[in-house]
Amino acid sequence: MHDLRRLLKYLRPHQKTFTLATFAMLLVGLLESATGGLIVPIFDQAFAHGSGSRTPTLFGLQRIIPDSGLAAWKTISILLLVFTLAKGIAEYFSTYLMARIGQAAVLKLRQDLYSHLLSQSANFFDRHRTNYLVSRLVSSAAAIETAVTSTLRDMLRESFTLIAFLAASFYYSWRLTIGSLLIAPIIAVLTARFGTALRKLSRESFEGNKELTDTAQEALSNQSIVKAYQAEARESARFTTVAKRIVRANLRSASISGFAPPTIEMIGVIFVVFLLHLGQSEILSGNMNVAQFLTFLFFLFRSYDPMRKLSRLHNSMEQALAAAHHVWEVMDEHAEILEKENGIELAALKREIELRNVSFGYGDESRSVLRDVSLKIPAGTMVALVGESGGGKSTLTKLLPRFHDPASGKVLWDGIDLRDAKISSLRSQIALVTQETVLFNDTVSNNIAYGRPEATASQIEEAALVAFAHDFIMELPLGYETIVGERGAFLSGGQRQRLAIARSLLVDAPVLILDEATSALDAESERLVQQAIGNLVRNRTTIVIAHRLSTIRRADTIVVMEGGRIIEKGSHSELLARGGQYRKLYELQFADEEDELSVVSGS
Repeated sequence: MHDLRRLLKYLRPHQKTFTLATFAMLLVGLLESATGGLIVPIFDQAFAHGSGSRTPTLFGLQRIIPDSGLAAWKTISILLLVFTLAKGIAEYFSTYLMARIGQAAVLKLRQDLYSHLLSQSANFFDRHRTNYLVSRLVSSAAAIETAVTSTLRDMLRESFTLIAFLAASFYYSWRLTIGSLLIAPIIAVLTARFGTALRKLSRESFEGNKELTDTAQEALSNQSIVKAYQAEARESARFTTVAKRIVRANLRSASISGFAPPTIEMIGVIFVVFLLHLGQSEILSGNMNVAQFLTFLFFLFRSYDPMRKLSRLHNSMEQALAAAHHVWEVMDEHAEILEKENGIELAALKREIELRNVSFGYGDESRSVLRDVSLKIPAGTMVALVGESGGGKSTLTKLLPRFHDPASGKVLWDGIDLRDAKISSLRSQIALVTQETVLFNDTVSNNIAYGRPEATASQIEEAALVAFAHDFIMELPLGYETIVGERGAFLSGGQRQRLAIARSLLVDAPVLILDEATSALDAESERLVQQAIGNLVRNRTTIVIAHRLSTIRRADTIVVMEGGRIIEKGSHSELLARGGQYRKLYELQFADEEDELSVVSGS
């Protein structure tokens, strides 16, 4: 019930529309019963042979129907057409209005869920795979959309129809109707049990679909590795195992969905057989005539149709509530970076960024990734972070834009703790170029202007020129309007890097975080990328995770990290002269590059 109550909150802003839709559905039920009520006058005209008898029927319809003859048949025909037309109009409005409510409610739900996801910290995305979150945003929300748009509408409509039919049955014989209602508790218990089993199976199916999406995404996105190691059969078997688990859950669900309605119908028919004998005694005792008894049976039989539909709809609603439960699980998980109320609006960096006794560990790890790190980065200088993989370099840079907060210690911006500052004022002053170049499946122009959407075409082109990207952009089929493909698939590695640099240049933030790409480029692309980086870091406070000797030499300070600690600091020549860890790292990683640079400069 909690899941349903929470889902209904999204319908509250649409109460007026929902009231109109409910009224239309109520009309459908009344018009259905009015149409059935015409059976009595039809029976009178067919079998009374002009005697003029008028058997009482629903809504007093017998009063507006002539006693006998052609006029009576004309009136019955007109009423039948009017009731059918009115019912069709009411059904149209109930369907349209509920669809409108459903679309608006699910739009708001998706917006809330998406905004919730975007507000989460990096920790949240470290814990949850992208496919899992997208599944909740798309598949689960689609199931909820169906529940609100169709299932809830049909449940209300069939409920009103059932109530109208039972009321009509009560009108013709309250004794027989009460007898027929003895099956209600049995049906209620069976429906509840079927629903509980279906909700459990629906959750199992949703979890299986999530795992299936993950399995397929992994294999398809890494298809070159799969092919290289001839793992197609193994991946296919892994996919099939998960798919079969979903099939088993869906088949059990289909088994229950198929078993429930005929079971309930059979119980109903058994009671009808019993009621036929009671009806005979009612006619013999003069409590009702044959026309009323036949009409009573009509409504009784018709009432089992909405009962059967409600059973199926209840099953569908249970499946939708299982989907809603998965959405609430995500929305109830909070891992936002909290912003202090009335936070400080940070001014442009004037003195320094300082990490003071900073320690940090990811939520799912017991070990600390950073341990008592203290570092000052003077404004306008370039600091290069070097060290072996796992030393804490990337984690350190993630603390500066507050993707994470330190477990202990402080990160200070001109002496202001970042936790006391407005996040927007902090991130507006930091440009980020990641190691894995991130581009969106959009135009070149929109990718460059991602951090500054209001930028003009001339400003975008100027940034591209400074990043040495303009020439290759103009060679693309549509120039700046060319779609780059998913993650920039239609571009080379060097081209993607230069677009990322152009994006940071356009933002023109005073602080730059640069994680150099480790991928090897051809000599010309490498030269252009290095020239673009040179333009990017000019007149900026730069923190770079360096993988190239040319970048390290450009740095004012080199920071060597190992095991989450800073073990050495100094310039390139100073650290080489000390003969410590930096010298070992240099000899392992950069000596060959030094020789290449010497050859190039000598030639």
